[in-house]
Amino acid sequence: MRIRNLTALGASAALVFSVAGCAGGGAGSGDDGGGDEAPEDMSVGVAMPTQTYERWLKDGDNIEAGLEDLGYDVELQYADDDIPTQSQQIDQMITQGVDALIVAAIDGSALTAQLDAAEAADIPVISYDRLLTDSENVDFYVTFDNYNVGVNQANALLYGLGILDQDFEPAEDAPEDPLNIELFAGSLDDSNSHHFWDGAIDTLQPYLDDGTLQVPSGQTDIEQAATQRWEQETAQTRMENLLTTHYNAGEQIDGVLAPADPLSRGIITALRSDGRGETIEDGLPIVTGQDAEIASVKLIADGVQHSTIFKDTRDLADQAVEAADTYLQGGEPEPNDTETYDNGAKVVPSYLLEVQMVLEENYEEILVDSGYYTEEQVDSGQM
Repeated sequence: MRIRNLTALGASAALVFSVAGCAGGGAGSGDDGGGDEAPEDMSVGVAMPTQTYERWLKDGDNIEAGLEDLGYDVELQYADDDIPTQSQQIDQMITQGVDALIVAAIDGSALTAQLDAAEAADIPVISYDRLLTDSENVDFYVTFDNYNVGVNQANALLYGLGILDQDFEPAEDAPEDPLNIELFAGSLDDSNSHHFWDGAIDTLQPYLDDGTLQVPSGQTDIEQAATQRWEQETAQTRMENLLTTHYNAGEQIDGVLAPADPLSRGIITALRSDGRGETIEDGLPIVTGQDAEIASVKLIADGVQHSTIFKDTRDLADQAVEAADTYLQGGEPEPNDTETYDNGAKVVPSYLLEVQMVLEENYEEILVDSGYYTEEQVDSGQM
């Protein structure tokens, strides 16, 4: 059975899923206690995991710009997905005497020694997007509702398959035959991967249980679906192996749950190379994504990748900057979640931001009209 073509639907509020309880003034809206030093006399260390992903470049640039606008000196470092490098970079920041740290970890459990050193030096630590784990010395966490990211990805897949309608209710013309899907997860050392997976699987499970969806490979555990370091090539290779092993006799593959855009692009490359269609309209399976990377947004505009989840990193950077500024001015950042993010040593007070589902029907409204990208960038697929 062929998947229905999604061309007529206009941009709809139903296509935007929001996080409840995220309204308010933001992470820095608590009362300031009044710091003794001016921003010009203080510095903030910012540790980012890699320059390979477009989004981390944007995160680093936005945080740096926001802090510098307030007058702080910024030490921004990228670790190129190498854990010892990131550990050394943070050690150096602490030795140099930074007054606060914002850390997006490669492996959230690998920095306990650095967190201990920061605590000893009275340096507040803000965990950025990826939760720092196994340590009490994490003061605040800024992120998106990562469980809801997974829910959105699963709903996007179900919508693209024609199982749900534009209001994300059961479609009247839903396919009658079982549909074949495969599942991908992120890197197991990234705590967010587990939240993404849980949200997606909780949403898909009823359809797997009643036979609406089936996974021919049988690879339905996160350990089987994981993609180390979120590498595009790893995802492509796994998709190629799945096709060779489980779809080598003409079996239909209808959709793929992919948790991030680079993985999506690797998966799409494998599917195209296997003759599964160039676009959704001519048979390419429904493939999800995350992060609204420009190359994938072009694929969405061209009817190739079905969806992505937009996490506006401008807002995330703003919250990190506000939290750091609040600490450095003697205050305490204000969380909007104090229950969800247990890092193994404590529940870290957190500020969660909203996410949005991006489709061919609404990418202009969400990404272009908001100024995140220009139409020319979408057309070229490049920044």
